[in-house]
Amino acid sequence: MPDPIIEEIWKLREEHAARFNFDVDAIFEDFKRIQKERGLPTVTLPPNRIQPRESPHGDGTDGIIAA
Repeated sequence: MPDPIIEEIWKLREEHAARFNFDVDAIFEDFKRIQKERGLPTVTLPPNRIQPRESPHGDGTDGIIAA
């Protein structure tokens, strides 16, 4: 059974994206513009660095065997 609220959200999202020819960069810029116009705070988080995995073989590689 479809949820009418979710259906409305999908419809609005589709309409908004269509205004920018589904260009993700343009959509993002529009969201930033709206956020700035409304005086909403922005949060900038530091990058989440991923630590390299240790090889399960104990050989100093990442566990991937080259062909």
